[in-house]
Amino acid sequence: MIRTPPRSIDEILADARSRLDRLGPAETEALLRAEADAVLIDIRPAAQRAEHGEIPGAVIIERNVLEWRLDPRSDARLPWAGRYDLPVVITCQEGYTSSLAAAACQDLGLHRATDLAGGFAAWKAAGLPTTGPITG
Repeated sequence: MIRTPPRSIDEILADARSRLDRLGPAETEALLRAEADAVLIDIRPAAQRAEHGEIPGAVIIERNVLEWRLDPRSDARLPWAGRYDLPVVITCQEGYTSSLAAAACQDLGLHRATDLAGGFAAWKAAGLPTTGPITG
């Protein structure tokens, strides 16, 4: 068996991002307003959302189940995720994990999948609507 040489996470991230048309916060907001079927997906774990806050209207799908929920052929897909041309923007906290996740969605055939450059932190810094964080 021929093994490919290992790649660093920086190389993997660069490869993922080379396939994406990443959107900034304003571009993401504009897409969500312009296309009624566009979906912003927050893949952060519950603890991170509680600590930092959330984007109103974002669909919460934690990273560990993302592909199963969005693959149009999966028995575990969400009811609205039945097509390959769905405009999907994925966000995480700072825009690293979301790039990898968006590339994985493209591998599934979701050719319009991309991510929010800078993640939730960039969205919040741009002064766009957020809720939370939850304090207790």
